[in-house]
Amino acid sequence: MGYGQLDRPVWSALTSRWARIAEGDARAWRIDRDYGVFGAAADRSAESLAALAALVPEQGELWMVEREDWPAPPGTRFVRQAECVQMICEKLVAGEAPAFEVVELDEGDAPAMYALAMLTQPGPYAPHTNRLGDFIGVKQDGALIAMAGERMKMPGLSEVSGVCTHPDHRGRGYAGALMRVVAERMLARGETPWLHAYASNAGAIALYESLGFRLRGTVTASVLVRV
Repeated sequence: MGYGQLDRPVWSALTSRWARIAEGDARAWRIDRDYGVFGAAADRSAESLAALAALVPEQGELWMVEREDWPAPPGTRFVRQAECVQMICEKLVAGEAPAFEVVELDEGDAPAMYALAMLTQPGPYAPHTNRLGDFIGVKQDGALIAMAGERMKMPGLSEVSGVCTHPDHRGRGYAGALMRVVAERMLARGETPWLHAYASNAGAIALYESLGFRLRGTVTASVLVRV
């Protein structure tokens, strides 16, 4: 299976399985702001870059994720850029079932999911990010203490995302176990799981490799704001 869609993952998602929640036009798209912060231009033409600039909020950020270098559109600037590894998993390494109860998370859990994401900062997370795919979690005494789910999607591919554990409950294997369940479900649907991790996060990369993810390449995450 080819993975060319992952060279421009945001553009690929916004023009396929994210199209229903995309704002913009054929020159540039961004995801609905209640769902996330990602955007992409069709190309580097002046028209496309201007269209992308118009999608950057007056107060807030727009995130680009690209394999190649891109300029900041006129009227915007990069406030952060980071190299990320892009990993895919065609087959999971054999492992044991979770030694704890895994629960399905639904709309009623959305406030707790958002609070956990804001506390742990697993990556961009908006109030409705939970609606981008299935999420599962671990609860203790009714409180959500760990979760993992799905985010960017394109034909045949789903991103494992939103993986986080409350600081008071780390070191118990929740992240790896939840990721395994999420990835197993994707593979069962005939989709290839993939993910991004900051290239500097050696611990996370080692965990993903232990599950069966392999390096596909690197991308740059760039955060845009208006000048």
